[in-house]
Amino acid sequence: MEYIQINTSIHLESVRLSMAPIIFDAIDRDRNYLREWLPFVDATQSVSDTELFIKSMVPNRKEKKDEVYSIWYNLEFAGLIGFKDTDWVNHKTELGYWLTNKMQGKGIITKSAHFLIQFAFNNLGINRVQIKVASGNKKSAAIPSRLGFRLEGVERHGELINGLYHDLQIFSLLKSEINS
Repeated sequence: MEYIQINTSIHLESVRLSMAPIIFDAIDRDRNYLREWLPFVDATQSVSDTELFIKSMVPNRKEKKDEVYSIWYNLEFAGLIGFKDTDWVNHKTELGYWLTNKMQGKGIITKSAHFLIQFAFNNLGINRVQIKVASGNKKSAAIPSRLGFRLEGVERHGELINGLYHDLQIFSLLKSEINS
């Protein structure tokens, strides 16, 4: 899916190379805010770093792997959301996301994630979706809770952020647990 209309204010678009300057500018503008919980922020120092990330995703689309979407709120770039580490043999995937500071608190991620989860279950043959959240990131942890995910446990020292290892809370939702 190249374009997804979530509601009148929110739409998603498959990430394209031409979006690299917009994505980089958002990361650069909100660097201090984003770096608290996102491990890639410090390594993203130029538009070319963002281009490399996007290029790494494009071949995966042809191989039926992961899909990353740009999030737009009232036609303004808001962040990214997408599937990662999809295991097609075992019908499971992980959903990752981030928003700029300005776009927080508008329900953007909850609504976008809900749509993508339904799509994964109903159209991609996925049976399990998981979301990993750094322990202490209360705003991000509220998303899977609102969407009916269950906290399964903690991946100890699962992510290196700003030189420190953080535990990751692992939330999951099974297709059998939702009402389509």
